[in-house]
Amino acid sequence: MLGALLLFWGVLTLGCRGEKAFLRRADDSNGRCTYSFSVASPVEAACPDAGGVLELRAELASLAARLSRLESWERGMGSSGPRGKEAGDAWDPQQTASASRLEAAYSELLRAKSRLEEEKGRLEREKEELGRRLESSAQEITRLRANRCLPGGEGPGRDPPRAPGKAPRWDPQPLAYQELQSERTEVPVSRLLEETGRPGGEDSGCGELVWVGEPTVFGRAESIAGKYGVWMKDPEPVPPFTRETTWRVDAVGTEVRQLFQYEAAEQLARGYPRQGAHLAAAPWRARGPSSTAGGFFFQPRRSRAVVRYDLRKRLSRPRREIPGAGYHGQYPYAWGGYTDIDLAVDETGLWVIYSTEKARGAIVLSKLNPKTLDIQQTWETNIRKRGVANSFVICGTLYTVSSYSAPNATINFAYDTATGASRALSIPFQNRFRYLSMVDYNPTERQLFAWDSFNMVTYPVRLSRA
Repeated sequence: MLGALLLFWGVLTLGCRGEKAFLRRADDSNGRCTYSFSVASPVEAACPDAGGVLELRAELASLAARLSRLESWERGMGSSGPRGKEAGDAWDPQQTASASRLEAAYSELLRAKSRLEEEKGRLEREKEELGRRLESSAQEITRLRANRCLPGGEGPGRDPPRAPGKAPRWDPQPLAYQELQSERTEVPVSRLLEETGRPGGEDSGCGELVWVGEPTVFGRAESIAGKYGVWMKDPEPVPPFTRETTWRVDAVGTEVRQLFQYEAAEQLARGYPRQGAHLAAAPWRARGPSSTAGGFFFQPRRSRAVVRYDLRKRLSRPRREIPGAGYHGQYPYAWGGYTDIDLAVDETGLWVIYSTEKARGAIVLSKLNPKTLDIQQTWETNIRKRGVANSFVICGTLYTVSSYSAPNATINFAYDTATGASRALSIPFQNRFRYLSMVDYNPTERQLFAWDSFNMVTYPVRLSRA
């Protein structure tokens, strides 16, 4: 078709020039019909040879090749841009710029595709890793549940009895296992029928904790200094103080030095202290102090020591180091707050709750002489200190709180110093204001004193009869 067009174009051109052309048709050597034409040259009078015909044929072939390249370029404009461009060809500048933009956009799409493929590969690897971890956790939970149901009451939830005062071997247990243990309670129904008649009653006999009531708010700290704090009463006061004398410390900031005295809890609620005491020349930690027998006990800042402050004489003495105790954020409770060393009082005396490097983060409990601060006896538990929100002691048994922020927390573990055995509990405990930074037991009033996000609250408790 292209040859016929060229032939027609040649004849038309020659006709326009006024030259005579002669068209001939004949069979070639292969029997095919061929067409040819001839025209007189306006320049040459004669043809010594057939070279002119060959040159014309070559020119026509070159023209056909150019037309073919133009058609190919037009078809390829949308994908790969112009092809076959030679010197002397005329290109449209707008088409060239459009082709360049298309090539740039295509390259950017290829790079974006490569980035998406890399991200897809990374997410698939993370998915596989999470699947393996989930499967491992499910197997661990299944194993732990099976071990808890071993016949004869054996299993990781029950420790064999030990001789009183003997420090047990620490059996490291992950936090997930502690949470599994705290799902159930060890308090039998028969014990509930033998509880004391009313919370905070006159019965001062010891027993196991079986119930914690709803919190009662006694006062609220209005300034930011009262976000965390400590308040208490002395269960064994000395004159001129009484059992109604109430003490308070605001524990926010690094300059904790003041202990405020109130005649009664009602005065504390109104927010007007009778007087304040300047306890130390240097700041001290107010996260876990306690008071008994006319003494206020606290931990000086950045030390593992415990100091006794005589409330009547207003003197700080004596001072004792707790061997190996972590301090300044080494072994705090779950909520933090530099609660490495916590002091507690119960029916039997003064206690210090802490941990050491040797115990690898497990709670260590020591009984102190309230006058000299000498350590009388030490127990090493298997309860992770960072895994619980707080703790207190009742009748020689350590109890821990599961969460400082969950509204429906539990008393989840107990460690009995008389037997050296721990057990899981699930006694309901309310965090009404969602940030429990302090909880201590008052054996005279049979109540828990707590500080819950600016609020000073108490919890009634019940004990089973011994």
